[in-house]
Amino acid sequence: MMSSTPSNKSDSWQRSRVLVTGGAGFIGSALVWELNRRGCANVVVADFAAHAGKRGNLDSLKFNDYVEPSALLGLLQSGALGKFDFVFHLGACSSTTETDEEFLRRNNFEYSRDLADWALKSEVRFVYASSAATYGDGSAGMDDNDLRLLERLQPLNPYGRSKQMMDLHAWRQGWLEQVVALKYFNVFGPNEEHKGDMRSVVRKSFTQVKETAVIRLFKSYRPEYVDGEQRRDFLYVKDAVAMTLHLAANSDAHGIFNIGSGETHTWNELAGAVFAALGQEPCIEYIEMPPAIRDQYQYFTQADIRKLRAAGYARPITPLTAAVGDYVCNYLMPGVPLGGEPADLLDAAKTIS
Repeated sequence: MMSSTPSNKSDSWQRSRVLVTGGAGFIGSALVWELNRRGCANVVVADFAAHAGKRGNLDSLKFNDYVEPSALLGLLQSGALGKFDFVFHLGACSSTTETDEEFLRRNNFEYSRDLADWALKSEVRFVYASSAATYGDGSAGMDDNDLRLLERLQPLNPYGRSKQMMDLHAWRQGWLEQVVALKYFNVFGPNEEHKGDMRSVVRKSFTQVKETAVIRLFKSYRPEYVDGEQRRDFLYVKDAVAMTLHLAANSDAHGIFNIGSGETHTWNELAGAVFAALGQEPCIEYIEMPPAIRDQYQYFTQADIRKLRAAGYARPITPLTAAVGDYVCNYLMPGVPLGGEPADLLDAAKTIS
């Protein structure tokens, strides 16, 4: 187990054995990439082997084993996988348009609950992904420090509700005194290609500009927001995994943490950053939002990251324009995943993440 002193030293991770669920996915594979950069290759990945697109995220990364999620709990409980120092539970159905609430309950809540129960009984440091979707329309606030807020939150979609179930269970069981729950805001960056319609607007916009020279954004259906002026907290995935590892390594850190930039930007600003990265003049078209998601749409998110900073995370967060530029120019244009970048980009990434 790690020292109670906050630490991001690579030699600490070199001595660690780590399990990453969802490790072939977007944030999961980025976490494996960052672990490799810190000298840790003693990693077991749990994910669905049949998804060829996700497996490509791991082609340039180092890990020891790959386990199907359906077999994971049994293998852990039997001791067949051996001992771990850390479990990062990032695997989940992340579709905000999924309507099968029973599936989401089993996949996002019950599986997380059972894995957390095993980790706590085994005295393994447990870090799991919650979501900013639990905050709903934000009317109850986005405070990660006051756990009493949890019961007042009203997520806008079944995905958010499934994540809320786990947060509430962890709170009521007293687990939040020991584990770390991460409320990721709008994370974007390399290794999200497999996500299809759930890819970030940066990724979708890149294709749109290359094909049509136009970026299409949803119109606003609230009078206080002009089209394209809906605001979100956008966070580069390299920052997200650096924050994640920092909190995991600090055994004094526990409870819920917002994982965001602490700033808010409009979709128009995000689109402008994509055009700037491609060296083109902005051309934005506003399109109708599908009726099915209009009532579930978050018009404003902004992470309060004071608790993260108080836990010792002092690194500067990559500005939006620089993050989009790195993603577009160093990953999307050459078509490479994390780990596939040249050595000079890896050196530059140390200043970003």
